[in-house]
Amino acid sequence: MTRVKRGNVARKRRKKILKLAKGFRGSHSTLFRTANQQVMKALRSAYRDRRKRKRDFRRLWIVRINAAARQHGMSYSQLMGNLKKAEIQINRKMLAQLAVLDPASFAKVAELANQAK
Repeated sequence: MTRVKRGNVARKRRKKILKLAKGFRGSHSTLFRTANQQVMKALRSAYRDRRKRKRDFRRLWIVRINAAARQHGMSYSQLMGNLKKAEIQINRKMLAQLAVLDPASFAKVAELANQAK
């Protein structure tokens, strides 16, 4: 059987990993084995955190809506329940932005929700 020289393939594979490890500190960006471990760990974290980011933002919006709702004499859950009863379909992101950037509009929405009680 003929001998297979893998030099080119192996070098490309290593260069690909080292390119992904660019910017890591110390030997994590220069030595292939440690770089490979760190790249795999980084990719795992990136995958996990892309999903976690969505949860984190939702929690932030809920906190902001809750704070604004309490200024109008109701809790977050009461506000959301009343919005559903009033058939006002506005998502949490928009409600949070109204609460922060345009408190007057949020007050109107809260008032409409309160009337549906």
